[in-house]
Amino acid sequence: MQSISVFELAQQLEGGNPIRLLDVRRAQALAASGVQIAGAQWKNPALWLDWKDDIQHDLPIVVYCAHGHEISQGLTATLKAMGANVCHLEGGISEWLAQGQAVAPV
Repeated sequence: MQSISVFELAQQLEGGNPIRLLDVRRAQALAASGVQIAGAQWKNPALWLDWKDDIQHDLPIVVYCAHGHEISQGLTATLKAMGANVCHLEGGISEWLAQGQAVAPV
């Protein structure tokens, strides 16, 4: 399963490289944190069957959840099987925050 480190993603974003960011944390986790990586689009992981076909594959996709485990890895595998250039963020948004990276309010 392809992944990207916090450092690598931060470099990509700072360099202005176009990336489609998908925040796939559960609704409760999103609401509790109140923040997300700037430019991310939240997609409810409980409803993935409803939105998976609507994700455009024109840009590299980075999927992240709270900790970078089951949710983001599973959805990364699904999107990869559909032909997307996709990876998941190692450690999820918790690692992003732990490394002091910038976030935006939800």
